[in-house]
Amino acid sequence: MLVAAIAVRRERLPRGARTWGHLAVAAFFLNALPFSLFAYAELSIPSTLAGICNATSPLWGMALSLVALSEDRPTRRRVAGLGLGFLGVLTVLGAWQGFSGLDFGGTAMALLASLSYPIGWIYVRRTLAGSGSSTLALTGSQLFLGTVQLAVVTPLFTSAPDGFPLLPTLAVFALGALGTGLAVLLQYGLVEEVGPTTAQMVTYFIPVIATAAGVALLGERLSWNTPVGALVVLAGAALTQSRARSR
Repeated sequence: MLVAAIAVRRERLPRGARTWGHLAVAAFFLNALPFSLFAYAELSIPSTLAGICNATSPLWGMALSLVALSEDRPTRRRVAGLGLGFLGVLTVLGAWQGFSGLDFGGTAMALLASLSYPIGWIYVRRTLAGSGSSTLALTGSQLFLGTVQLAVVTPLFTSAPDGFPLLPTLAVFALGALGTGLAVLLQYGLVEEVGPTTAQMVTYFIPVIATAAGVALLGERLSWNTPVGALVVLAGAALTQSRARSR
């Protein structure tokens, strides 16, 4: 999708080995590493726990911003909003029911994947925000490098598929075009505009949207904690964006 967009808009790809080196690092932390870790983690842990681990990404980002980004230091309101948002995610997922018999290796991989996102976005903010290249060119180049990285290591862990059934193949294309291509393109713009910590607040909406889609498309049962938790998530997101009134 991004290759087509770059071609239609006649965007120039980034120039210079230094920029491409930064993009390779970003591709590792934002694409190759977390995608692989989450895939392997969900072989041994439930998707509910993976969702909670994913929702810790803004909290990791807030902690890392304390030492990495002087212009993105969290205020009391943002800390409260991040905490409230995480509480909302736990409510949506019904975390009080407990997670017995969990695989610690899978949980560790999911948490490491969540940590890799803020590392990658902070790196992007520090190294690529003023590169002069467009957001579209940077995003397309980053995903290309992430594809190359995965292509190199994939033969070491698995073999080629026996076939390509139509519906799963179309699902992969849809996830790539929308869930990765368009999503990363929008995320680049958010990081440049509001900073990596605030931009990662979108992570809190992943379990909410997934639950809503499950009810609407898969007929899953909706319990009381889902809409209540969704409202808490929205309140936390609003709090992080609000500013104290000046007297």
